[in-house]
This record gives sequence, C-alpha cells and structure tokens, in this order.
Amino acid sequence: MTDSDSVANNAAAFDLDRAHVFHSWSAQGALKPLVFQSGSGSRLWDFEGNSYLDFSSQLVNTNIGHQHPKVVQAIQDQAAVQVTLAPQHASLVRGQAAQAILDVAPAGHNKVFFTNGGADAAENAIRMARIHTGKHKVLSFYRSYHGNTGAAINATGDPRRWPNEFAYGHVHFFGPYLYRSSFWATDEQQECERALAHLEQVIQFEGAGTVAAVLIETVVGTAGVLVPPPGYLAGVRALCDKYGIVYIADEVMAGFGRTGEWLAIDNWGVNPDLVIFAKGSNSGYVPLGGVIISDEIAATFDERVFPGGLTYSGHPLACASALATISAMREEGIVEHAKTLGETVLGPGLAELAQKHRVIGEVRGLGVFWALDLVTDRATREPLAPYGGTSEAMGVLSRACLSRGLLPFTNFNRLHVVPPCTTSEEDAREGLAILDEALGEVDRFYGR
Repeated sequence: MTDSDSVANNAAAFDLDRAHVFHSWSAQGALKPLVFQSGSGSRLWDFEGNSYLDFSSQLVNTNIGHQHPKVVQAIQDQAAVQVTLAPQHASLVRGQAAQAILDVAPAGHNKVFFTNGGADAAENAIRMARIHTGKHKVLSFYRSYHGNTGAAINATGDPRRWPNEFAYGHVHFFGPYLYRSSFWATDEQQECERALAHLEQVIQFEGAGTVAAVLIETVVGTAGVLVPPPGYLAGVRALCDKYGIVYIADEVMAGFGRTGEWLAIDNWGVNPDLVIFAKGSNSGYVPLGGVIISDEIAATFDERVFPGGLTYSGHPLACASALATISAMREEGIVEHAKTLGETVLGPGLAELAQKHRVIGEVRGLGVFWALDLVTDRATREPLAPYGGTSEAMGVLSRACLSRGLLPFTNFNRLHVVPPCTTSEEDAREGLAILDEALGEVDRFYGR
C-alpha cells in the first residue's frame, strides 16, 4: 500500500494519474491534467475546494449537468435490481430506454441498436448502410469528427484522421461554412446552393452506384459549431433520395437538448435514415450510444443476420440513466431552457463580446452550442491559431479562463461556449463576464 491509497487530495490523484493513466490524443510526458473530485450542476471542484464553472460540458456531453440527483438515483436503483445483462436477453429497462429515445426520434423509426458510445454508433450505422445498399463508400465532411474507431475515424475529417487511415471507402467533401466559404459565396443562400452542387458532383464523380451513405453532423461540433444554412439538410435528404444513398445524421454532440431541440434535426424538419446518438442521451453518466434505425433499414435484417454486436449493448445501468435523463429533461423543461438561454443570454452576450474584442471574427451557434471564430485580422480572417494546431494566443486564452475559475473548450483558433443545458442565467452571465476578461488578455495578439 502506498500513501496515496489512504490520502484523498489533489496531489495524490495527480500522482496516481501520471504514474498509471495513459491519456487520449496526447503526448504523455508533458501532461498536467487538472484534478477534479466532484461536481454539481454546471460546476466542478477539486479536493481543495477550488471551483470551476464548466463551459465545456466536459466533451460537450454533460447536457443535464453534473450529478443530477434523479439520474444518479436511477443508476443506484437499477444497480440494486440488475447491474448487468448480456445483450441477447430482453430487459425491461432496455426496452423502456429504447422507447423513450424513439419518442424523440423522427417518424418511421422504431428500432434502436445500443452501443457504448458515439464512435461505435458511427461504426454500426456505416455497417448497416453498406449492407442495406450493397454499396461501400461513405461521404462525410472535411470539417467533422465521428469517433476514434476504424470506420469512424476515417469518416472524420479533422487531423486526428491522418495517422489512422486504415479503413477503406471514405471520401470527404466540403460542407457549408459561409465565414470561410470554399465556394466564394457571399450569402447563406448562395453558400447552400453551391455546397449542395459540390456534394452532387462528388457523388457523381465517385459513382452513385458505389456510395452507401452520406454521414454528417447535423450541427458540426468539434470542428467549429457550424450551423447549416436553411435548406441545406433538406437538400442533402433530396440528393440521398435521388441517388439511393443512406443519410446518416450524427447527433452525438448536437442531440438531446444541445441546440435547444430534442434532436438538432428538429431545427430543420429533416428525416434521416439513421440517427446516431450518445453524449447527451444520458450525459455520459454511464457509457451509452446507439443508432436510431428507420423501418426500411431495420427490415433488411428481419431475415438477414446483422453482423455486429457488443458485450455491453444496452447495459442496464446505462439504459436506466438514459431513461431518467429523458424523463428529467421533460419534467424540468431542460430542452426549452437551453433554447431560451441561447436566445436571451448566450447569443446576445457573445455578440456583445464581439463588439468589444476584435479577435472575435464570428459568433455562431444556437441553444447552448456556440463558438467564437478567433482571428488576427477581421479583414483577412486569418485564424488566431493554424488549422490542426494551437498558438501562444490560444494558450493565453485557456490559462486566463482557468485562472478565473472557468473550464473552457478550445480547438485550433476557436473558443467553444458549450455549458450544460441546465446552466442558470446567473451562471451563464458569470461565464460571459470571465470570457470578457480572458479575451481582454488576448486582444494584444490582434494584428500580429
């Protein structure tokens, strides 16, 4: 036994982590992870009582906040009854969770395949699309992230894909992003039209007879909180129908209240063939993800074996937490609160910061899903950090937030403002005030 076995403090937790924990997406040697003991709502604290306002929702997943009592209680209650069950058996809580998820799904979807997270949800959705169509290619955005497993990381567009390109049949294309348009567009309508024309050309040049699926994040998350212009998703749906392609909507980050709707697709009224989910479905209290399957694709496997499965598919504790999360969201009006918070506090507050700080090139988002596109020059839109990298300025910004008790989410030249859906107006305004001060430390990098 070591001293750390009997001592609970920041130093002991840090030392154990650095001695034995191998972290994701990191060179291990220089890591200095923050230590957290617990949390509540939109706040976290360490063993020494230092408090942090969580404007990251961890990895944009704690939609219902930290330690929501109803969800914690549901996990405890389920553990007392049935803590695990193999996926080949039937379970009441598994069926109830599936039904609750389907209650917020688009029409014509009546089956859920449960996974352990978003990456394996993407894997299995791709598998379903390929078998259903008999085709093999998957088209996805360059600006995207779909998970760190074989097909999911190859569908991903961002630089994390580069050292992991081992799966086949993946083709990337440019989605709409007016602020940094790939199509020389001057307004949203033009951006939408040209982006759709580009997608159709990619389909034609790749061969529609080879394309199984178009996989896109409804609102692109990690790659920039890119809200699609009106008509774009309907256009994707139309192209998929035209060429016999499965439309897979990645709602892993955007779903379950993040955009102020149950699913982000509800903002535009589109109906994909497959919807993948994870994160906000139970805020990651127990690992859970899944695929919401259209009746047509589900029927493909009525007589044909689906060649996929996971030991913990539909894990009872995970399902209980999802069921409790959806119930609490309904009872407490959490989705509606997220929408209102975005419209009345976060959106206007971030716009005010943009008036004050020239390093903010663009503010975009909805609900509790926002990003600041940071620049060194508003005219040229030169990013404050390079694509795939960071910069001194972004380091200053992160440290300025942390020193003031705000846990930020940054990626390349962007600051994402993504607090829990349950964040109070008071906490949201406190966070905006901290961002104002932190951005003040970064203003000196404008023009450099």
